[in-house]
Amino acid sequence: MSIDDLHLLRSQPNIPPWRMRLAEWVESKPIQRIILTAILVNAVALGLYIDPTLAPQLDPLWRGLDIACLVLFTIEILVKLVAYRGHFFRSGWNIFDFVVVGIALVPGNGALSVLRTLRVLRILRVLTVVPSLRRVVAAFIHAIPGLGSVVAV
Repeated sequence: MSIDDLHLLRSQPNIPPWRMRLAEWVESKPIQRIILTAILVNAVALGLYIDPTLAPQLDPLWRGLDIACLVLFTIEILVKLVAYRGHFFRSGWNIFDFVVVGIALVPGNGALSVLRTLRVLRILRVLTVVPSLRRVVAAFIHAIPGLGSVVAV
């Protein structure tokens, strides 16, 4: 969530203090830096893990990094769900994070194995961690209707 969502949560009546502290902790700069680092490390690991035949001796390392990052992302989502509860799903960015991490948790075999390939979308979580990128994407989204009108003319 963003700082704005944290302020909105603060304005709600009867929020237990432990939930506020948990929300403030998960939204703190050090934790968000850890998440951003994990996103970038995960992107590199996924990129290098694409072809395990390139360096088979490093395969366990890439797999381990992928699992460690997924565990960290899952913990982040769970902490936010506990802290924000119903407010968590009021943010489109949180829904995006939830879906991306949820897709990554889908088992890699069976009919849903195609969804597992979408784990590369986790790099897009950078958009949810870096506020300036969020603003750029939001501006693009708001500009789409106007661009559609220009194209129609």
